[in-house]
Amino acid sequence: MPTLMVSISGIRGLIGDGLDPEVLVKYTSAYADFCGKGKIILGSDGRITGDMARHVVLGTLMAKGNDVIDLGICPTPTVLFNIKKHKAAGGIQISASHNPNQWNALKLLNRNGEFMTPEENIKMLKLLETSNKNYAEWNRLGKITEYKKGVDEHIEAVLKLENINVSKLRRRKFKVLLDCVNGAGSYSMPKLLDKLGCNVIQINCERTGIFPRLPEPIPENLTATMRAVKKHKADIGIVVDPDVDRLVMITEKGEPFGEENTITQAVKFYLSRKRGNVVVNLSTTRAVDDVASEFDCKVFRAPVGEANVVKKMKEVKAVIGGEGSGGVIVPKVVFGRDALTGTVIMLQHLLEFSGKMSKMKKSLPQYFIVKKKIELGTKDPDKVLKSLIEKYRSDRINLEDGLRIDFDDHWVHLRKSNTEPIIRCIVEAKNKKNAESFAEKYVNEIMKL
Repeated sequence: MPTLMVSISGIRGLIGDGLDPEVLVKYTSAYADFCGKGKIILGSDGRITGDMARHVVLGTLMAKGNDVIDLGICPTPTVLFNIKKHKAAGGIQISASHNPNQWNALKLLNRNGEFMTPEENIKMLKLLETSNKNYAEWNRLGKITEYKKGVDEHIEAVLKLENINVSKLRRRKFKVLLDCVNGAGSYSMPKLLDKLGCNVIQINCERTGIFPRLPEPIPENLTATMRAVKKHKADIGIVVDPDVDRLVMITEKGEPFGEENTITQAVKFYLSRKRGNVVVNLSTTRAVDDVASEFDCKVFRAPVGEANVVKKMKEVKAVIGGEGSGGVIVPKVVFGRDALTGTVIMLQHLLEFSGKMSKMKKSLPQYFIVKKKIELGTKDPDKVLKSLIEKYRSDRINLEDGLRIDFDDHWVHLRKSNTEPIIRCIVEAKNKKNAESFAEKYVNEIMKL
């Protein structure tokens, strides 16, 4: 059965088995109608199928009469940055994020340089049935402009962030082990680190578009990278996913810094310089609340998903936000997760911390997260969640995205999957034993319903 997933961020599927040329044409055409006759920014994360998808998308946009500014291979946040810079009507990033080689996707972005809102997404999907009926005449086709400065200008904006001292960072000369999984990071991260004066050891930065390992930057996929950090006696290991919106770090001991700690330390550093509201999603660590309280700042939570976090950030005028998967959002640069922004904040923080990465990790609030996938069989996930809501209605609950319950010693977030008959269960507590015990408790409760 062909695999195609349609969500608020665009469409994703297997090349040759779901995400085929006619599907790319259909969605690109509807997106062009949604944007109107303005400029469209185009980028790609460099994966091996990106060139095929790029040609189909380019041809479709031209046929619709849209001019295209083609950035080539670049991070997703670079596309977001350039939408605003060029006052474009929208942007498309050809990237399936952390999915393996056989996957690709169209990430559809709005004219504000953000992921489409739920309302915008609904509006675009309504255009799917009529989008192939209104192509431009032969003398009104769109034009393509190759823009080679997109990445460099994004990097310059990141380096101009307040409280980032480039000259001091250059003098420090951090030794960095960099792993870009042969994706778009290979075209951007070495440039950024070079401007910061780092001594960079590159692995998986070959620009082949073929991922040498599973590309999701989680510890089980990074065993060789972690060994390399220790072998080369690096100060820090930096890993990005193929489209460079997620940042994962490794300590000098070759151990995971922790994805949840990426956003926690970024919030801690940023609020120490600029007080304000913070937004993270409902599955992100409570450590963010702890560090925000040190500066008398408030944390707001949004449903899971970058678009939802950005929407809430705009509502509460947040100065920083992100997600526990390693995504840092600083609106002053780009209103989306950006590993380049996260990297400069981390290095500046480490410079001022005057200690090693492992020590910085220990200085952050310590929590432990357990994630479970609960197979429901014939059970209705909506009825399961409704029963749990009724059971815990007198506790501190949040119903914006499934069910989150906050207790003094732990929290749990229960969400149904949109594609499988499962409920995802995320539990955080102060230590591993308690987190696992609470997770088991909720699994058993659900299975007994």
